[in-house]
Amino acid sequence: MSASPILALPETIQDHPYDAPQVEAFFDEATNTVSYVVYDQDAKAAAIIDSLLDFDNKSGRTTTVSADRILNFIAQKALSVDLILETHVHADHLSAAPYLKEKLGGRIAIGSDIKTVQYVFGKVFNAGTAFQRDGSQFDVLFDDGATFEIGRFKGVAIHTPGHTPACMSYLIGDALFVGDTIFMPDFGTARCDFPGGDAATLFRSIRRLFLLPDDTRMFLCHDYKSKSRDDYAWEATIGVQKKENIHVHDGVTEAEFVKMRTERDSTLAMPTLILPSVQVNMNAGHLPDPEDNGQQYLKIPLNAL
Repeated sequence: MSASPILALPETIQDHPYDAPQVEAFFDEATNTVSYVVYDQDAKAAAIIDSLLDFDNKSGRTTTVSADRILNFIAQKALSVDLILETHVHADHLSAAPYLKEKLGGRIAIGSDIKTVQYVFGKVFNAGTAFQRDGSQFDVLFDDGATFEIGRFKGVAIHTPGHTPACMSYLIGDALFVGDTIFMPDFGTARCDFPGGDAATLFRSIRRLFLLPDDTRMFLCHDYKSKSRDDYAWEATIGVQKKENIHVHDGVTEAEFVKMRTERDSTLAMPTLILPSVQVNMNAGHLPDPEDNGQQYLKIPLNAL
């Protein structure tokens, strides 16, 4: 069976202005997560991407140290935030989107295929009929090719499933925010063994992104270092990824990638925070409502994953 053709980029990228927004990264070593503020200093306009709520898995305590770093930066730069973007439902950290929205205003946005993720994990967590599976917990649901603006910079949402069905990459000027779709060239690509993930789909999503200009800046959601370097890194270009990514550089076939990814994924343990993260993040980062004793609870389903 031959590989499927690579889907063209959205038509809304035609004549896209690849001017360079300013980008500030915030790295959390505990979860290896990078959050971003992308902004237009002149217009004082900004978006926040893949924010993080600090969570101690042993005690069940949440804090806002990481999110407050973003708040302080926004205040120092006197920025206005319209969009709080999620690239996907993260399985390794809790989102701070509701906290940031409370402090800054703005709209929480994600890809429209969040509904598929909600349907699958709604069953896993036995969320019941009160949990809506229509994405209505989010303020904005982006379809492939949807556009938005951050000051003078044009943004385009690009559907890049494979790691999860709802993964969305955001091209803002010349800056591409890819979530967990791909990592640094010396580390490779994201796992595809979560419910709804698919290695062949991920390969096509990455090759789709590789249709962008080689000098497009790519910002990653995680880094785990590698055997070849001691420092964390989270930025590469499309051109460098095409030449050097150890999993999906030019010349790697879909069949080769699927074989590698499937074999590798079979050796990986589940992320430490997958159970608290997914049930919170599929609900747009909202923590569960308090029960009749005033206490909030997360569920830990047994033998579900």
